[in-house]
Amino acid sequence: MPKSKRLMELMMTVNRKRRFKVQELADEFGVSKRTILRDLRELSELGVPLYSEVGPHGGYQVIRERVLPPIAFTEGEAVAMFFAVHALRHYSSLPFEAESASALRKFYLHMSGDVRDRIDSMRNRVDFITPTRRSDAPYLVMLLDAAIYGKVLAVKYESKGREVNHRRIQPIYIYANDGFWYCKAYCFLRQGFRVFRCDRIHEAAYDTSGTEPLELGDVHLGRRENDEPKEPVRLRARLSRAGVQRCEAELWLDSKLHVYEDGSGVIDMEMSRSDIPFYTSFFIGLGEEVVLEEPTELKDAIRRRLSKLLTRYQ
Repeated sequence: MPKSKRLMELMMTVNRKRRFKVQELADEFGVSKRTILRDLRELSELGVPLYSEVGPHGGYQVIRERVLPPIAFTEGEAVAMFFAVHALRHYSSLPFEAESASALRKFYLHMSGDVRDRIDSMRNRVDFITPTRRSDAPYLVMLLDAAIYGKVLAVKYESKGREVNHRRIQPIYIYANDGFWYCKAYCFLRQGFRVFRCDRIHEAAYDTSGTEPLELGDVHLGRRENDEPKEPVRLRARLSRAGVQRCEAELWLDSKLHVYEDGSGVIDMEMSRSDIPFYTSFFIGLGEEVVLEEPTELKDAIRRRLSKLLTRYQ
């Protein structure tokens, strides 16, 4: 096997294994231990982060920040990847902000001149618009890490009413919507699943109180779980086609929205009575695109809110 090909396959092998011994690589590639050691030194010089341990149980391992083997992109694929990362600039906070900027620079600098010219001409022709928010979410990396590894966090959270309290939460996933970052988590204070606005988390640290994490591996973005409503009341609302399109942007509504063939739809679900203030604001925002059928308490709350708003324009 030519040396260049062996180095390429060796790079992919050590990235896949993470931990290995020189002899097993020598056996796998059919070369001597001395040759493998020389190849490993060359990979290290190329930027593959290898760490060696001595002793009877020692060996090599690839540290966390691994270098991926070269990947061949077509011109169209490279441009698509560039603009996918470029669109993230609208977010004031990202869980991988430095890495995104670094990837973008690498893509741009390693492209041929004509491809860079094409990208330069496209910058003002295509974009993925997201509202730019002034509030930062500095704990995104910690929230994502806790969600991946099932850890409990102690956080200081500012509620919508600006009340600040301390909570222990176990993040499940984070997502961006309308320029804001949100975290779905189990809240040990409320003993249920809650969605937290990440920019309202003012402090966060890994919990040291001994709270045992829950087994939530089956709950994720592809399989969401919701609490049973407390003091449930039935909510039913008819939506125009435009109303459906606006509701489709709401992640929490995806399983509760029923769409008809003509594009109109209906929301038919159980809601908690304590959530009436939230739904009051939500349905007022939909304006003429919704007809609320029930519950009566929500209709009354909307009337009171609208009457209060009218006094500002008299």
